[in-house]
Amino acid sequence: METTRHFVATVYVVSDGAVALHEHDKLDMWLPAGGHVDRDELPHEAALRETREELGFDVDLVAPEEDIESETVRSIPQPQHFLLEDINVHESGDVGHQHIDFIFYGAAPTRDIDPGPGEQPAEDWTWFTPEQLAARSDELPADVVEVGQRAIEAVSGR
Repeated sequence: METTRHFVATVYVVSDGAVALHEHDKLDMWLPAGGHVDRDELPHEAALRETREELGFDVDLVAPEEDIESETVRSIPQPQHFLLEDINVHESGDVGHQHIDFIFYGAAPTRDIDPGPGEQPAEDWTWFTPEQLAARSDELPADVVEVGQRAIEAVSGR
C-alpha cells in the first residue's frame, strides 16, 4: 500500500504562560493551530497564515534563522521540531496518510481568539498552562503535551 504524505505547518501559540489548543472537529483530538502548506507557500508562511485564520491574530514566530545567503540561496525561519505523523492507520497496521509537520512556536499578542470565517469558533479553544497540560495527559496526545510544555518554556523565557 502506498502512503500519501502532505506537508503541514503547526504553531504552538503561547500567551502569558499558556498554549492555545482546540479539539479538532475532523480528527477528534486536541491540537494547536495548523494546516496544510499550500503549493506557493514556505512552511513558516503557512504557519503564520493558519494561525491568523484559526485564531484571528498574528504571532511572532520563535524560529531560528541562519545567515546563509548567496545569489541563489536564502535562509528561512526554522521549525522547532520536524515530525512525521500517522493520520490514517488501517486495521492491518498499514498507514494510508501521513503529515510531514513543521512545528513552530509563536508568541501571541493577546488571548482574545477571533477565528476567521469557516474556522472552529473561539469557544472551542482553551488556553493550557504546563500544569493543566500534565493534568490532562490522559486525554491529550503525548506529543501535544510535551511540545506544548516546551513551547511555553521557550516563549516565556525570551
